[in-house]
Amino acid sequence: MPRLRSDFFVSAHLRRLDVANIPAVLRRRGAAEAGAIFVKVDRLDGSADLYGPAPQALFDDESSGDRRFSPLLQGATPLDVEERLAKELRFDSDLWIIEIDDRAGRHFLDLAE
Repeated sequence: MPRLRSDFFVSAHLRRLDVANIPAVLRRRGAAEAGAIFVKVDRLDGSADLYGPAPQALFDDESSGDRRFSPLLQGATPLDVEERLAKELRFDSDLWIIEIDDRAGRHFLDLAE
């Protein structure tokens, strides 16, 4: 099954966060059809987490086409997260960035196992 377009996924994810009263913004718009999506979660206590696309090797053979994410940084400083995002941007200028502000670290992403 084909994967949902990046623009649709981001729009739906932002709406889901809004319904749960979790502040989130789209910081960077990437390629509409297949741009990689990164999610920064600022825990508002001086720490932040960063999630990015899960490596394809972590997906099941019978994947439903859902997007899966992997933690890239957890409990890092917001500056460390920003540096990693800058590095990712140098590698791929078509990526999307969602930023969430939540003390509990909620993000509603499907994480790859």
